[in-house]
Amino acid sequence: MRILYGVQGTGNGHITRARLLCSALKQQGIQVDVLMSGREGEMPDVPEFGRYRKVKGVSFHHKGGRVNKWATFHDLSLRQFAQDVKALDLSSYDLLINDFEPVSAWAAKQRGVDSLSISHQAAFLHDIPTKEMGFWNRRLVRNFAPCKYNLGVHWADFKQTIVPPLVETLENISNNGKVLVYLPFESLHQILPLLKRFTGHQFVCFHPEIKHPVSDGNIQLQPISRNEFLDNLRACAGVFCNAGFELPSEAMAAGKKLLVKPLFGQFEQVTNAYTLQSLGLAHVAESLEPYQLDSWLQMDQAEPVYYPNVAELLATYIKNDQWQNLEAMAKDMWQQVSYPAASQLLMANIMSDRAPSAESLTKVKVSG
Repeated sequence: MRILYGVQGTGNGHITRARLLCSALKQQGIQVDVLMSGREGEMPDVPEFGRYRKVKGVSFHHKGGRVNKWATFHDLSLRQFAQDVKALDLSSYDLLINDFEPVSAWAAKQRGVDSLSISHQAAFLHDIPTKEMGFWNRRLVRNFAPCKYNLGVHWADFKQTIVPPLVETLENISNNGKVLVYLPFESLHQILPLLKRFTGHQFVCFHPEIKHPVSDGNIQLQPISRNEFLDNLRACAGVFCNAGFELPSEAMAAGKKLLVKPLFGQFEQVTNAYTLQSLGLAHVAESLEPYQLDSWLQMDQAEPVYYPNVAELLATYIKNDQWQNLEAMAKDMWQQVSYPAASQLLMANIMSDRAPSAESLTKVKVSG
C-alpha cells in the first residue's frame, strides 16, 4: 500500500500530528510520501517524513496576535495553485491522507482518488459547538481542502465522527515550577514585558524570533527545537500558549495546567479557547494583560487527560483496509479516553443537551 500524506505547513500543529501518524503507518509497512504546502521561510527537518515535496499552497499571515487577511489575500496565487494541482501525479497512490492541505486534496478530488481528511479542521464539518465561525468560515472549511472521507480530531466527540487527539506519549513527567511559554503569533516585544512583571516565577519562552538560547532575568529564551521543547514540557508546571490544537492536547495529556490566548480573527483558535474553557480543561486570556496571567499563575496543578495511542490505532485500521468505517474507529478510541472528574461533569452536562439529530446539535453553543 502506498499513501500520499498532504500536510498544511502553517504552524506546527499539523506537522506534529502528521509526524506521529506517518511514523505509525511506516511501522505497519506502508509506504508514505509527504507533500507540504503553506510553509513560509525555512522548511522544517522532520525525520519521520523523510524527503518530502514542497509546494506553495496557501499561507495564512498574522500580525499583532490577529490574522492579517490582506497579507493572506495578497500572497495568494491562484494560477500557481492551479498549476501545482495539475502537476501533482497521484497515479501510484492507493490513498491520500490529508491534514488541511489544499493542493493534494483538490488533485485527489479532480482525479477520483480516495482521500481521507484527518485533521482538527475536519471536526468543523460536523455539528459541534463553535464560536465566531460564520458563513464564510464554514465555506472555507468545507472547500479549502475537500476530501471524500472526513475524520475530525477534537477534545470531545460531541456525538459525531470525531477521534481524540494524536499526542506523543511523554515519560518522566515532573514539575520544576517553571511555566512554558509558546506564543508564536505574538511579538516578543509584547511577551517579555509581561513575563518580567512576575519576578517570583520562572518562564521558559520558545519563539520563532529567538535565534540563540539566552537568559533575561526570570526568563529563559529558547529558539524553536522540538526536542528541547518536549524536555521543557515534561518538566514544567504549566503552559501558556496560543489556542491551537496540538500543544494544548500535549499539555493536557502531560497533566499541565493550561492558559490559552487565541489568535483573534482565526475562528478555529477562538473556538478552541472557549471549548477548552467550557470543558474545564483550560483558562482563556483574552489579551496579554497582567491580571489574566496573574490569576492563572495562582491556580493549582491540573489533572492529566488520558488519550490512547490514536496514531497507532488509525494506522492499524488503515493497514487492515477498515478505515472507511469511521464511526467504528471513533467509538473504539473514545472508549479508551479518561478525563479529570470536573471535566467529566461539565462534559456530561453538555452532552445531555445534545440529541443525535443534526438540528438539535447546532443549538449547543460554547460559553465565553
